[in-house]
Amino acid sequence: MQLKRVVVTGMGALTPIGNNLEAYWEGLRTGKSGSAPITYFDTEKFKTKFACELKGYNPEDFFDRKEARKLDRFAQYALVSSDEAIADSGIDLNVVDKFRVGVVWGAGIGGLETFQNEVIGYAEGDGTPRFNPFFIPKMIADIAPGNISIKHGFMGPNYTTVSACASSANAMIDALNYIRLGHCDVIVTGGSEAAVTIAGMGGFNAMHALSTRNESPETASRPFDATRDGFVLGEGGGALILEEYEHAKARGAKIYAEVLGGGLSSDAYHMTAPHPEGIGVVKVMENCLQNAGLKPEDVDAINTHGTSTPLGDVAELKAISKVFGDHAPNININSTKSMTGHLLGAAGAIEAIASILAMEHNIVPPTINHSVVDEQIDPSLNLTLNKAQERDVKVAMSNTFGFGGHNACVLFKKIE
Repeated sequence: MQLKRVVVTGMGALTPIGNNLEAYWEGLRTGKSGSAPITYFDTEKFKTKFACELKGYNPEDFFDRKEARKLDRFAQYALVSSDEAIADSGIDLNVVDKFRVGVVWGAGIGGLETFQNEVIGYAEGDGTPRFNPFFIPKMIADIAPGNISIKHGFMGPNYTTVSACASSANAMIDALNYIRLGHCDVIVTGGSEAAVTIAGMGGFNAMHALSTRNESPETASRPFDATRDGFVLGEGGGALILEEYEHAKARGAKIYAEVLGGGLSSDAYHMTAPHPEGIGVVKVMENCLQNAGLKPEDVDAINTHGTSTPLGDVAELKAISKVFGDHAPNININSTKSMTGHLLGAAGAIEAIASILAMEHNIVPPTINHSVVDEQIDPSLNLTLNKAQERDVKVAMSNTFGFGGHNACVLFKKIE
């Protein structure tokens, strides 16, 4: 059968460097750091005392007080970012066939803060199980797309993908395939996460996964730098409206980019560490190129997973060199996690948005905070260090990898 073409017609972002799409791009373009001391709880006894929290976010700007109490922050972020994307797309909700509009969302953890607070409340009590009646529906990861569909009446496929930090990239690939195969006309996709909590910070610290650069939090996320010491935890949400090309054309929609393909693979190696030679990462990029019908030399920019961990950054760049060969030095490689921190299940969504905006503006956002060259990294690679670079970006790739060895890769193409 002839696969249908899929395009992006709307986007929304709620990130540590900007609370809407326009502000997010401005933060990316100017190399803004979203990392700062944590304000949500007392970090005195924590090894890491900083994160990439949202700035100036007030739930009562978007929800009434009663409604906000029923929603974990990760679900709030999903609703806020998806509302922006739906509005940006210009879809007429009174005309569109809502049975052919789905919501496929990504979340690596879900309502961690809700779970944490309810368990703490029980532990501090007298043993009587007094739990909030909204405990379970606030916590479960699938409640985000559920709430989006309930709000707008979308009755197509509706579920959450969970693959740790690859979750929202997996969601986008699922959404792409549903539309390609003719099952849907439109899918709201993306991801959200709100793990900057006592449990989240404590858990990742126990794994030695987080940077402990407490004296300089704004420079702590430093992908590809020789002195990197772990990732910086972030929070927020990103949403994309994926739409069948003819459906979008018929309604005169603005088209940001075409979604050409997606690739998946597994490291099958370790719970948290990447394969040192990046075997699974090589395969996921090869699979993505094949799925998109592209050659390595067609790619202009790669937004890497680039978390600022000692092992992960080197393995990913080795894989890029292997897949792209002589073309690798011609690619603008960057890591926007240097600015946003690592949004876990929402990372794939906000980084896909960054890739699409790079194509729209012909500006590749920088990898900030780089000061010391890592001799393990090929010096011929253009890592877009410290300053945005102008170039014509026709094809952009976004890489996202998760604990458990989950690898996902998505390719976007500019529609001239």
